[in-house]
Amino acid sequence: MNKSMNPRTIIGILFIVASLLKLATLWGILHWSWFETISEGPWAMYFGIFVLLYVGVHLVIDSYRRDPDQWLQRPLPIGEDGKRIRCSVHYGGDEYVYHGETFHGARLDAFCGGIRLDLREAVITEDEEIDIHTFCGGIELFVPAMVNVDVKSHSFIGGIGNHAKAQADTTAPTLHIIASNFLGGVDIKN
Repeated sequence: MNKSMNPRTIIGILFIVASLLKLATLWGILHWSWFETISEGPWAMYFGIFVLLYVGVHLVIDSYRRDPDQWLQRPLPIGEDGKRIRCSVHYGGDEYVYHGETFHGARLDAFCGGIRLDLREAVITEDEEIDIHTFCGGIELFVPAMVNVDVKSHSFIGGIGNHAKAQADTTAPTLHIIASNFLGGVDIKN
């Protein structure tokens, strides 16, 4: 079933594009005289650009969190090595759910969209790595309560919310989450 984008998503993308165009004009990358006249001074412009980016990213991410029909349930995309999954989404929302399969790591890329990965029923017997890259998008990651979570993040106007309960057992498997976010974020929970 092919569904069109939510109006909040479209408005959010328009805000993001407008702010990036204004930033490019302010830095001299683009030269649009009609766009350059909308100026109150450099600090006011940077603040305005930041507000537009923040509102745009918030609208895009929030539209997918609030509307479960926007999430397309997909089969697990097994990578070239036959184990690690590779998920990539552009301008939409994909959901991947493990139902007793063994998890061997993942690469998740979200560009102006979202990915929901549910590992709560996955079989995790050893340390695994989840490599995440977001640009104007978000990732919602559900992890089992029996694993440790180790997070390393490099973010620009974005971040990671790790709400997973800490595991007291130090011998339990660890999910190593390495995230790179640009105007995007990751939410980790049990």
